[in-house]
Amino acid sequence: MKTLIASTFLAIAGIATAPVAQAGEIWRAGGFEQPESALVDTAGKRIVVSNIAGNPGKADGNGYLSLLSMDGKVISRHWVGGMDAPKGMAIAGGKLYASDITKVRVVDLASGKLVSTIDVPGAVFLNDMTADASGKVYVTDMLADTVYRIEGDKPELFVKDALLASPNGIFADGDRLIVASWGKGIKPDFSTAKPGGLLAVDLAGRKVTPLPGAQEFANLDGVVAIGDDIYATAYMTGTLYRCKAGGKPEVVATFKPGSADIGTDGNSTIFVPLMNEGAVAALRID
Repeated sequence: MKTLIASTFLAIAGIATAPVAQAGEIWRAGGFEQPESALVDTAGKRIVVSNIAGNPGKADGNGYLSLLSMDGKVISRHWVGGMDAPKGMAIAGGKLYASDITKVRVVDLASGKLVSTIDVPGAVFLNDMTADASGKVYVTDMLADTVYRIEGDKPELFVKDALLASPNGIFADGDRLIVASWGKGIKPDFSTAKPGGLLAVDLAGRKVTPLPGAQEFANLDGVVAIGDDIYATAYMTGTLYRCKAGGKPEVVATFKPGSADIGTDGNSTIFVPLMNEGAVAALRID
């Protein structure tokens, strides 16, 4: 399965389309190696970028994290190494957590040192991460319809539900998790029998609920919430969507295929990792 994942992602990386204008693009920083996630470290006033740098499903030791300033300047190209294929990230308790195939890497934010590795028993392909207000960390497993929770460096299965339909992006929003689904029935080329949509997982009861108006519209990757609006990327088409409560998804911007796990400053800016272009773009959202 891991070989299939890797070969499929590398094949997708070869897709090329004509460049299109980006609505609200502020800056674009390049020189990354398959940047999968862009996470804002609010306290440090910087952006952490995960670089897969090779086979997304192989433990090859090539993966690393980079640092960007909030205005798109490279602070450190190779900030933290010692990883394989890091993807989604979360910050809690002065630590940065990065998913890495079937493990979660833990980095001390102050020193930039890799301090520990958390094995996640039963994990297949860990993807995006988020942290709730209490400091608990969550990570999706895209190929197992599962979300794990990590508390005190101890992982547990938080929810496993077919409704999650290949959960990719995840974002803690008050008393719920917002999950971006890739879709049902993943095929060898990573297309699906049915496209994905947005779901909510209640933190208290762990109930999974599809969000009205935002079902089966795209193979979704990253997701964030700004106020009452939810933004999600569709990796296969490069589309950035905005979903208002109960409304249909609307296109905000279109990139080449490869837009992945987005981050936000929580106000008016979204940071989009462009995995196949080796870049991160900042967009102003009106």
